[in-house]
Amino acid sequence: MSLHAFFEGEFVPQEEAKIGILTHAFNYGTAVMDGYRGFWNSGRDEMFLFRLRNHFDRFLANCKILRIQVAPTTDDLIGIAVELARRCAVKQDLLFRPLAYKASQSLGVRLHDLADALLISTTDMGPYLPETGVRCRTATWRRIPDISVPARAKITGLYVNNALARAEAAQDGYDEAVMLSENGHVSEAGPANVFIVRKHRVITPPVYDDILEGITRDTVISLARDELELEVVERPIDRSELYVADEAFLCGTANHMTPILEVDRRVVGEGEEGLLTAKLRGLYQEVARCARPDYEHWCTPVLGRP
Repeated sequence: MSLHAFFEGEFVPQEEAKIGILTHAFNYGTAVMDGYRGFWNSGRDEMFLFRLRNHFDRFLANCKILRIQVAPTTDDLIGIAVELARRCAVKQDLLFRPLAYKASQSLGVRLHDLADALLISTTDMGPYLPETGVRCRTATWRRIPDISVPARAKITGLYVNNALARAEAAQDGYDEAVMLSENGHVSEAGPANVFIVRKHRVITPPVYDDILEGITRDTVISLARDELELEVVERPIDRSELYVADEAFLCGTANHMTPILEVDRRVVGEGEEGLLTAKLRGLYQEVARCARPDYEHWCTPVLGRP
């Protein structure tokens, strides 16, 4: 496999893309990241980059928070992304990681008077979590509030908050952590947004509970409403609602959709993937692989085949 990266304005073999040890973002977490998937469709002999425009629109908006400017338009980034995927020339799913970062070889806590740079790395990482389902615990570490570090910005340094929660869960024998906001409401999991199903209503935390405004989250909401004709409610979720939910699942670019089987040693629903979760997960896979004509506008072809 020949994976490539976009680094310092060029496409290079990924092993050649290296930063210096004094890079500001490496020392202080002053970078904004994103992640998008390339899904291989064997029937069409084509890779599709899923919701690429949405990812890069979000990415550039988030760069404003850290005063980073890396490209004039979303279209410029889409062109880079398509060419990078084409150069990788593999017939399998890939995960791409754009990173806009403070690139100066300089120490000192600040955002001003620093050079900005862009890189996009590539990995063949499969689903981030077990597809059959996960056992979760609520973390003792609370989600950092927007007034401190905005979760919506996907700032790299912020992910220490998630890492502390996930490490705690793993050391206690769980697969994943569910983080609560400062006011005690369900916020999100370490790498993913949280959904529950109660009485055929799909419920997910609102953006003001310090969540990432996830692209996969938005996809799930659209599919639930438009394809399954379900009521979707964005509202605060108490921790105890996880215990009494009929179904629960996590979703994100890295893990796609993952059923929650247990929370804090309490079985969720029947302790297996629920019916609505399974339907949504199947729909998501079809849409992401450009197998549903109504959603082809979400899929950017890499090779340009009909």
